[in-house]
Amino acid sequence: MYIYTPHLSKNTHSHTPLDCHHPSSMESLPLLLVFLLFISAHSLHPTTCNSDDQHSTLKVYHVSSPCSPFRPKTQLSWAETVLQMQADDQTRLAYLSSLVAVRSFVPIGSGRQIIQSPTYIVKAKMGTPAQTLLMALDTSTDMAMVPCTGCVGCASAGFAFAKSTTFSSINCGAAQCKQVLDSNCLGTSTCSMNMTYGSSSIAANLAQDNLTLATDTIVRYPFGCIQKATGNSLPPQGVLGLGRGPLSLLSQSKSLYKSTFSYCLPSFKSPKFAGTLRLGPDGQPKNIKFTPLLTNPRRPSLYYVKLVGIKVGPKLVNIPPTAFALNPNNGAGTIIDSGTVFTRLVTPAYTAVRNEFRRRMGRKTVVSSLGGFDTCYKVPIGKQVPTMSFLFEGVEMAMKQENFLIYSSIGGITCLAMSASPSLNVIANMQQQNHRILFDLPNSRIGISPERCS
Repeated sequence: MYIYTPHLSKNTHSHTPLDCHHPSSMESLPLLLVFLLFISAHSLHPTTCNSDDQHSTLKVYHVSSPCSPFRPKTQLSWAETVLQMQADDQTRLAYLSSLVAVRSFVPIGSGRQIIQSPTYIVKAKMGTPAQTLLMALDTSTDMAMVPCTGCVGCASAGFAFAKSTTFSSINCGAAQCKQVLDSNCLGTSTCSMNMTYGSSSIAANLAQDNLTLATDTIVRYPFGCIQKATGNSLPPQGVLGLGRGPLSLLSQSKSLYKSTFSYCLPSFKSPKFAGTLRLGPDGQPKNIKFTPLLTNPRRPSLYYVKLVGIKVGPKLVNIPPTAFALNPNNGAGTIIDSGTVFTRLVTPAYTAVRNEFRRRMGRKTVVSSLGGFDTCYKVPIGKQVPTMSFLFEGVEMAMKQENFLIYSSIGGITCLAMSASPSLNVIANMQQQNHRILFDLPNSRIGISPERCS
């Protein structure tokens, strides 16, 4: 166990068990993506869900995991589920695009963050005695945000800050408050903030308390204690920001984790549904290939990489280099993001990849579209599916079919799980599944290697 302070009093840990039970049987599960069609609500034993995280490694669960209390409770058709995921993605893409479109520099370590329904969650503990929270992972957000007791419009009671002996508010004169965009100190000594995104808004106070991840404790960790929320995009128990800004986990734990972390996201259809978040340089893979980590001076918190090509089958698709180029003037380029589900490519790149994919599929019946997907098939496609790889400088990320196809085993519809973007390439979490993604900030590089995460 590592306690990140020389003067931390001993915590009394309270355990809020992850919910492993659900009344639905396999027959009554919704007609969803294949990852939901084959997940039984009893496929995980309760002790698996409640097993403790070890050292500096946390289990990562998909929001639809049998271990997740946030999994869908309402039956939806497969098409409705895909459309909902696309809608969430579209909201996030609009946010990411707005970040890189602004010409003036604004610290992303601010409160102006999008907070949408989580895709992957980890178990964190906050306060003394510790209270367990299931927080969404987000590599494009810096500040941790947690619904606090008394929050108006929040989906859960969240963090009972009054019960923590180590909780304190951060005042307006503190350095952390000055790192928050749109902080509001009028008529109050407490640093407060207001955030807007889409049709939703959040009001929060900047606070600090002890944050425990696995067996490591970070004292006086700054976070947004949410007081009011409108809309339905807020993760029920908050978000853990893994960006590069001054209020992010990496910046606040630099001496402990050395600005290094990795994750391996489990496949949607994994029977165990548990990947890992590994914090710090210890235990990271040794034989992993790296690509340079780039920085957009207008948005230095996002993880830009140098995408140089895409292969469909053995063919390197003919894509103009400008489609991938990092442009510090308008923020164009390619980012790796944990919160977007389906990869987005700027229109010239997507069109070229889609057309080559269709050509290699041969004379299949193409469904005109399903929401934002324009390459869908109603007939079995099986062996004719070509391979696909993303080529980064120094790394080839070879993907399996589960990384770029979504399909329903009841209804026989299969879609290429990518779509076009107006200005930014986003390598999303579906394409990252079953790969170890290593963020090595001291050496300005990102490592990518295949790994069975589940």
